[in-house]
Amino acid sequence: MRQELMSLPKGLADDVARNLVMVAQLLDEDPEGAYAYSRVALRLASRVAAVREAAGFASYATERYAEAIAEFRATRRMTGTVDLWPVMADCERGLGRPERALEMAGAPEVQKLDRAGQVEMRLVAAGARQDMGQAEAAVVTLQSSELASSAVHPWTARLRYAYADALLAVGREGEARDWFAKALEADQNGTTDASDRLAQLDGVEFVDVVPEEETSEEETPEEPEPVAVAEPEAETKAEVETRTEPEVEAEVDITDEAEPSTFLDDPFKEPQKSDDES
Repeated sequence: MRQELMSLPKGLADDVARNLVMVAQLLDEDPEGAYAYSRVALRLASRVAAVREAAGFASYATERYAEAIAEFRATRRMTGTVDLWPVMADCERGLGRPERALEMAGAPEVQKLDRAGQVEMRLVAAGARQDMGQAEAAVVTLQSSELASSAVHPWTARLRYAYADALLAVGREGEARDWFAKALEADQNGTTDASDRLAQLDGVEFVDVVPEEETSEEETPEEPEPVAVAEPEAETKAEVETRTEPEVEAEVDITDEAEPSTFLDDPFKEPQKSDDES
């Protein structure tokens, strides 16, 4: 990516790089924020493949699948690689076209993927089968040498988790539990909720460790005591009658309604529409 940005003037390259860094930092926790930064980078350098790829992943994370697949296709045209083939197929699923995703799973491009890419493609194909109501076929799709291997790779936990979920969908609960446990063993970074699925299958219910009746009254936060407000002294009937109308109007408390505060304008303007083909 750094090498690609070197083709830009230095000042422009720095601006694009800063936006791409923010895309990477926010992609998981704040996808919409990442998407906003990606659009700025795209407006500044739409002819850089790394920028198009980052914009694609930001769109994918926010479920803008039509935009995502357009950016991924543009990236593929620029680079000539097939690394994004699985995520492009998953965009087809997001657009409601699982049949198209399955066609891509059988395309010659899959043979050019590395092992991790082929596992990703297998996951997408299984998901497409489930989208089409073919639960048994999804189970068969995930059965592979990578699934049977005891070695742990970055994709191992997700593969085992997907297989357990597919088994559960066809009613093989006992086997599903075993594979959720295997997924949990391989899930070193907490990328799946395998522990929660195991607890659900085992009927485990999490409760507070301290019973409610044993909680002391001192632990209950005390409500603040009301502040006494001095009431104005009552006027006598004679004083009320002697007050003139202007005086009454003068004592009416008129409170101007405050205008709501405004935020600073968004520093990132919406990018102009590009003529690049989608």
